[in-house]
This record gives sequence, C-alpha cells and structure tokens, in this order.
Amino acid sequence: MFNAEFVSGMALLGAGIAMIAGLGPGIGQGIAASKGAEAVGRNPEAAGKIRSIMVLGIALAETTGIYSLIIALILIFLKA
Repeated sequence: MFNAEFVSGMALLGAGIAMIAGLGPGIGQGIAASKGAEAVGRNPEAAGKIRSIMVLGIALAETTGIYSLIIALILIFLKA
C-alpha cells in the first residue's frame, strides 16, 4: 500500500518523536540533584541516606529515557 521510502521516513520520524521522551528524565534528574544538595545543606549528618535515596530515584527516572532509546533504535534498524 505504501512505498518503502514512506515507511522508512515514518519510522525515522517515530524514532525522533520517541527520543523526545529523553527530555523528561534529564529535567527530573536535575531537579532531584538540586533538591538533594539542598537537603544535605540543611542536614549534613543525613548525607549518606539522602544520597542513596536520590540515586535510587535518579535510576528509576532514567529507565524512561532508556526505554525511549530502545524504541527509537528498534524503529531505526528494524523497519518493515
């Protein structure tokens, strides 16, 4: 029904749109790091606990970016 160039172009467009999802984790990680630094500044004794919770939160936020990267790579290299 559609020619190969159209399908290829739509797959690449979809990959670009999927990578927009990488903006969210970057912003979220920046906010988490700033709030973690503020918390350590207010309570230096709890730095270890704050750091471990912050790293766990950043790792969970990063999964969204990794999923979007995987989807983009699938769209680029496994086109119909």
